[in-house]
Amino acid sequence: MNFWVLLQGFGLGATMIIPIGAQNAYVLNQGIKRNHHLTTATVCSLLDATFISLGVFGGGAILSQNEMLLTMVTLGGILFLMGYGMLSLRSAFKQPSSSESNGEVLARGKRTVILGALAVTVLNPHLYLDTVVILGSIGGQFEGSDRMAFAIGTVLASFVWFYSLSIGAAKLGPTLSKPKVKKGIDLTVAAMMFTIAAMLTKGLIA
Repeated sequence: MNFWVLLQGFGLGATMIIPIGAQNAYVLNQGIKRNHHLTTATVCSLLDATFISLGVFGGGAILSQNEMLLTMVTLGGILFLMGYGMLSLRSAFKQPSSSESNGEVLARGKRTVILGALAVTVLNPHLYLDTVVILGSIGGQFEGSDRMAFAIGTVLASFVWFYSLSIGAAKLGPTLSKPKVKKGIDLTVAAMMFTIAAMLTKGLIA
């Protein structure tokens, strides 16, 4: 296996995965709450691995050539991003007295957390455009073991990033969960979601 191709895949994978705001925001929030945060990181990483593999081994070409499918994915993503942004905005201005208690957070089941991770991944058009189409087209240029090395590198980048973000957020939870800090995070997430939705809408209209 070519180590340099694997390293190239890792670097490109990190470049594509790290800016995907919806996934990062969700993993970060679950980490701060310590609410099945490792499960969240695992689900997001496994889903990324699935879509990256589909892209690198041929699925990217199918998606990029199907304009109707891309349009449907983008529309779904815009609605999802707007909804997620509204929830973050609502959370930012929630009164401290109405915030969730530790008991309420812990009571939230693993199933709900997994469904949330599925939503922020599958309903995020950037995942398809960045990991499936772009990484797929780059990975498709390699042959044989080099293509496998590239795929492994990109998948490894996803696991390293999401676990680092999740564990880091959990360790910094007491600081990041302070009302002013949390409000700042929620406002930043909301602004990010609305900006991405606006960019996708502009691209769809153009």
